[in-house]
Amino acid sequence: MDKAMIKNAIEEGRTSLGIELGSTRIKAVLIDDTHTPIASGSHDWENRYENNIWTYSLDDIWTGLQTCYRNLVADVKEQYGISLQTIGAIGFSAMMHGYMAFDEKDELLVPFRTWRNTITEQASAELTKLFGFHIPQRWSIAHLYQAILNKEPHINQITFFTTLAGYIHWKLTGKKVLGVGEASGMFPIDMNTHQFDVRMINQFEEAVASYHLPWKLENILPAVLNAGDNAGTLTEEGAKLLDTTGELKAGIPVCPPEGDAGTGMTATNSVAVRTGNVSAGTSVFAMIVLEKDLTGVYEEIDMVTTPTGHPVAMVHCNNCTSDLNAWVNLFQDFANTFGMNIDKNELYEKLFQKALEGDADCGGLLAYNYFSGEHITGFEEGRPLFVRTPDSSFTLANFMRTHLFTSLGALKTGLDILLKKEHVQVDTVLGHGGFFKTKGVGQSIMAAAMNTPVAVMETAGEGGAWGIALLAAYMKNKEEKETLETYLEEKVFAGETGCKLEPNEADVKGFEQFMERYSGGLAIERAAVDYLK
Repeated sequence: MDKAMIKNAIEEGRTSLGIELGSTRIKAVLIDDTHTPIASGSHDWENRYENNIWTYSLDDIWTGLQTCYRNLVADVKEQYGISLQTIGAIGFSAMMHGYMAFDEKDELLVPFRTWRNTITEQASAELTKLFGFHIPQRWSIAHLYQAILNKEPHINQITFFTTLAGYIHWKLTGKKVLGVGEASGMFPIDMNTHQFDVRMINQFEEAVASYHLPWKLENILPAVLNAGDNAGTLTEEGAKLLDTTGELKAGIPVCPPEGDAGTGMTATNSVAVRTGNVSAGTSVFAMIVLEKDLTGVYEEIDMVTTPTGHPVAMVHCNNCTSDLNAWVNLFQDFANTFGMNIDKNELYEKLFQKALEGDADCGGLLAYNYFSGEHITGFEEGRPLFVRTPDSSFTLANFMRTHLFTSLGALKTGLDILLKKEHVQVDTVLGHGGFFKTKGVGQSIMAAAMNTPVAVMETAGEGGAWGIALLAAYMKNKEEKETLETYLEEKVFAGETGCKLEPNEADVKGFEQFMERYSGGLAIERAAVDYLK
């Protein structure tokens, strides 16, 4: 589509806007009626650690959102020479989980507690036992229950609690709602009704009865909506809050707010059963859409849903490429010492490609990439380690291969429960994130880890902001009874499968041998955590 046609699409409101508030960046993507990104804006931000809580202030949130939107508007102006005054549909998404509680005056009672906080261990354990359903520490209900157990003063004043995405949506539309995928990170979802699980709500009420709280859980939770549902419109106040210049018009339809898991699934066309996606960068998580419920409850597995309510098994690990990046920086420092000015991207590419020359099992080398704790393997803190025996094959190829393998070590520990113990079937996994940037390398190693074909799409790099823009477009443009799966397959991706790699048998066997070493060597990591302070 040429610029004149795009300009007309913008002026006529044949666009959709997605804004996602990630951990380190807020990003906005505007798409046209062919679902192609036509403008973008962003704003970098960082969480704060205040009074033992990882948080973002309300000022951080609104300043960041407004700056991101302002940069999007500037991009539209620069590219097309017009002001952005109307949009066909909007969607907001954010990092999942966390805790934002409000009183009857709609004022925040305690600072926003993000997903990164690990202060709800008791609540997580007790609720998991109560429900017979794994409740991770970062889930909103774990934060609420822990606050009750701690007898925090604000508990009696709560009239509503939600997530960051739900908060943004509420303030811009007046609607206290969540998309089902985001809601599944607040409280368990009943897979038959696609609503909060009533049985578990009743169990929760019984568990807290002795505290004589002035509210019922069902009355302070947001309403749950499916992808495609209308979740309200941008109010006059909301339009001025988002666009401080006052040019953006009110009345724009807004889709249900979603979490970054749901937008990642959407952006990678991984919302249908037997599909999955892996996001691998600083942290790593894998999501597989299930055909049926799991037979057991596992601390390593989180159960969430797609934006349409299908059950999803999620393995989330805190550590992925941070240690690998540190080693690449060391190699660059070495090169600079000898006056070799090597482009960072080229350095990554060469070192990643070198890993493909290594022994299938990494030649007996071992590493742990734990910059922080890793719940999958039972570590509350991390110590990056590299270990070898005197007879290991210590080559550059094996060294790089080891660090790529260990980037997925904790993830594979969780995935093996799904694939080997629960016999979950998955046809294709789509990879996205920095781990997959060098063509064919991270992709082949992920295929070996899962013994499953792995595909990479160019569009996957657009990320969650594009994913929530697609959900906004689906709400606005879908035909009657058209499912999200069909809409994505036929109107967005149109059969695009990306570049797919089948698992190599020797690599699969080599990864299994590496994992025996990895699992057996965890005692080394434990000793480092205990004694290296």
